[in-house]
Amino acid sequence: MKIKLRIIVFAVLFLFFNTTMLLAQKHQVSNNKDLIFNGKHIIYKGNKIELGPKSFYIDGQLSNEEAAKHPYVYNSINEASKHLTNGTEASPMVLYIAPWVYWIDNPNDPEIRVPKTIGGTPFGLEINCEWLRFQGLSDNAQDVVLACNRGQTIGSKGNFTMLNIKGEGISSENITFGNYCNIDLIYPLNPKLNREKRSSAIVQGQLIFSNGDKVFARNTCFVSRLNLGPFWGSKRTLFDRCHFESTDDALNGTAVYLNCSFDFYSSKPFGHTSGTGAIFLNCDIQSFTRERQYFVKGSGPVAAIDTRFTAQNLDYIGWREIPDTEARYYQYNISLNAKPIGLGKDFPNITVDLTGKELLNAYRFEFNNATVYNTYNLMRGNDNWDPMGIKSIVEKAEKESGKNYSSIPTLLKIKPSRETLETGKDSVTLEATVNRFGNYELKDQKVVWKIAPEYQSLVKLEVNEDGKCVVIPINKGNETKEVIITASTESGLEAASVFQIAPAFMAPPTFTTLPRINKTTDGKLLLNYALDMTFEDESLVNWYRCRDVKGSHPIEIAVSRNNKPLKTYDLSSGDIGYYIMASISPKHLRCQAGTPKTVVFKDRISKKDIKESTILVPNFENMSAKFQPEILPGFWTLDSFAPADTNDQNWVADNSISPWFYGKGENGAANDVGFIQASKGARMRYTPVGNSFGDMKISFTAVPAKTAGQGFSSARSQYMDIGIKMDTKKINGYALRIIRTTKFSDAVDFILMKYENGVVIPISKSVTTSCYRPNCVITIEVKNKKISIQAKNTLDYFAENYPAEVMKTVNLEAEIIPNTFGGISFQHTGTIGSGATLIKDLQIEWKP
Repeated sequence: MKIKLRIIVFAVLFLFFNTTMLLAQKHQVSNNKDLIFNGKHIIYKGNKIELGPKSFYIDGQLSNEEAAKHPYVYNSINEASKHLTNGTEASPMVLYIAPWVYWIDNPNDPEIRVPKTIGGTPFGLEINCEWLRFQGLSDNAQDVVLACNRGQTIGSKGNFTMLNIKGEGISSENITFGNYCNIDLIYPLNPKLNREKRSSAIVQGQLIFSNGDKVFARNTCFVSRLNLGPFWGSKRTLFDRCHFESTDDALNGTAVYLNCSFDFYSSKPFGHTSGTGAIFLNCDIQSFTRERQYFVKGSGPVAAIDTRFTAQNLDYIGWREIPDTEARYYQYNISLNAKPIGLGKDFPNITVDLTGKELLNAYRFEFNNATVYNTYNLMRGNDNWDPMGIKSIVEKAEKESGKNYSSIPTLLKIKPSRETLETGKDSVTLEATVNRFGNYELKDQKVVWKIAPEYQSLVKLEVNEDGKCVVIPINKGNETKEVIITASTESGLEAASVFQIAPAFMAPPTFTTLPRINKTTDGKLLLNYALDMTFEDESLVNWYRCRDVKGSHPIEIAVSRNNKPLKTYDLSSGDIGYYIMASISPKHLRCQAGTPKTVVFKDRISKKDIKESTILVPNFENMSAKFQPEILPGFWTLDSFAPADTNDQNWVADNSISPWFYGKGENGAANDVGFIQASKGARMRYTPVGNSFGDMKISFTAVPAKTAGQGFSSARSQYMDIGIKMDTKKINGYALRIIRTTKFSDAVDFILMKYENGVVIPISKSVTTSCYRPNCVITIEVKNKKISIQAKNTLDYFAENYPAEVMKTVNLEAEIIPNTFGGISFQHTGTIGSGATLIKDLQIEWKP
């Protein structure tokens, strides 16, 4: 009996140990019948892959103990990255990655990620490795996810970027790279790994920086929203059968996209492209934008071939909202909802349709009754890189057809692209450069230079033997004219250069009657002078307040713009006690401005000289925009200033330039004129004349460059404060703050603030609104012990699509402690250019 028992125990122990060893040696990954892990190797789809110094296996389902048992086996990307060996093109460093969600950055860590250097980028993981390959072990790219979930101001200070990879030859296949800061992570293989987004507000959440050449992604998903960043910074880059989800400023501007699909959630997926630009081949783009879809926000070339758009609310697809006249883009076979369309029809001269042109062969050609997308021509560079393996097909097609399919350029550039020339004085030599994709110059290409018949009386072209073109102005008229010179190649490449052709300039006119200033009875000063000329006067006239009749300590207060001399100056209470000086630089359309002549009105301005008013409507068209730091009654004080509540953004106000300018804005403000911030921190204050003021009212129209309702470039303490009842020197009073927050990516918050010696505190609840977009009319009023705000937009937009908590209009009020101050202020802390706000129709009212 004892012997039988011992035999049974021995048998059980034998089976236990052998089963354990067997399981340790051979582990089938759950939910993946194609993948077996066997300690020293993996078997994937029947193929045995030996693990080694350049062949790692990564499986997130393995415990730390299990992974530690085997060399070259890891359960995280981060740990594997510590042991990489540089690969080569023939023998890359491969990470074989089992299905799982791999967090590159710990999503549960509450610590805010910050960059290593001031102004730098915070990264989840930095890798230095040549010829590194991310190989997902599933045909479904969504089964293998490399994830992070941080973005600008949401878990990160700065534009959080998941990976920074330095090295040549980076590649990926069957992988998803995702930043889930603003989108939910849905993982069907294991719903326990699902994770809700950090925030609905769309902020800059980036994926991969790369500095290498020969970057190749196949069947890879890149998902985020703003600033997607799929291998940003790479050189030759090819995406094959990849999927992208993004809003603006997202895509790689030096890449070829082949057989790819896109979900565009806003209108400008490229911030810009560079070099030979970006190319779409046989792609499908689903646009969720309303009315108008573009490719680029800034400059740079784009070509779209065999590309299909689908959308519900689009009525126009363009390359860029307002493209440069000299820009050229290329298209072939484009459709919207299965109907052929032309791109950029509002600017027809910038689009080159490749139908019937030899240039089409650079992108696609027909061979043996099949379409060949010519990635070999595009990617080959000088080393014959052939990531799609079609070189033999291309060479066979060349041999049979006698045509060139392997060295066709895709970009023609002219330098300079813009210039101003004066007849009889200037000339310029235009030089054309022909590049293959990837910025490889192709020498000895014949270029044909042309000017349209309507320009032939303005310029003469002389083409040298070396192919360069000399432009000689011959404008015999009086006005400066714009001339467009084009260049083209036989294959169909085009380029243009834009010239302002001036006639021969004369000497500036002289004064036949010296300037003098007269005062009218209705509160104006009139400048009188006469010039020795027959042309219309375009003199530059600027006005100053001075301390004495000699013109000492002049402060510029009004200027001429748009070639209209400002000969009338309206006196105001701010002029009382000052001498008024005018400076005249004589000019007409056939000359440069001459030496300025100054004249000072003989009398100091007194109260009886002005027409008193309790309403001020500043004339922005003629108001000085120069840096003016002095705080004086009746003066505008213009400077740049970094408020204390933005100190954590590590920026310094720059007062070396004028902080504001008058003119057209960008993007949403491109068709308006007004006062616009020229430097970050631009501040504008007005100090009225007087010692005590009662109720006040301010109204103006704000025209943000941002058109989606977000107002500012990011939620990094970017706001605009409009102060009322302000002590402009000590910075006391009240203000409306308009600020971008992390709550929404297409709305801002309005909130009332109180200033105490420059320190600001909120005095009301915030109201989230969608109305801060072109044209937003804002009224701020102080009456007795209450401050109130009304804001609305005069244009139609899709306000009904916002959630209930986002208001279409703003009606906000708060109780205040009355003061006797009367100043107003504008303080903008956002970025300039595409993040600026144009101010117009400003009116200030002081009530008795």
